[in-house]
Amino acid sequence: MPELNQEEVQQVRRAVLRLNAQAWGISFGLLFGLGILVATLVLVARGGANVGEHLGLLAVYFPGYRVTVLGGFLGFVYGFVLGYILGRVVGSVYNRVVGPQS
Repeated sequence: MPELNQEEVQQVRRAVLRLNAQAWGISFGLLFGLGILVATLVLVARGGANVGEHLGLLAVYFPGYRVTVLGGFLGFVYGFVLGYILGRVVGSVYNRVVGPQS
């Protein structure tokens, strides 16, 4: 195996260390969206007199969200969008810290 000079080593490190910001966005989006969906559906399935009192407070930030099956799917959309934005920001900031792409 040939030896790499210092510049080639830096290029390899930058290529390996860079993150795919879009993939991070999709991953965070699915994680957040599915988290809200599952939490909502579990509370709906459990039922009771006061279903999802605390989770229902998400309606303050997510207009139209309710602790119902339909609200769970709407919460998935809101969670996905929020998670995508957050994941994209994390990936982009990380890539800026690592350095410019060569």
